[in-house]
Amino acid sequence: MNHLRELRMKKGLTQLELSKVVKVSEKTVSAWELGKRNPKPRELQKLEDFFNIPKEKIFF
Repeated sequence: MNHLRELRMKKGLTQLELSKVVKVSEKTVSAWELGKRNPKPRELQKLEDFFNIPKEKIFF
């Protein structure tokens, strides 16, 4: 289960805004939210730090 979209929306961010935080493209954020791609370890760490929750609560 992927909760990235829900977490992003709770913070009031667009995919573009989140992409700038994690330093990836907007298309990459979209692919993560749709379950088409998984973040690389470094990107996953940035998401964990930004949302202040463990990766298991974002993607599993």
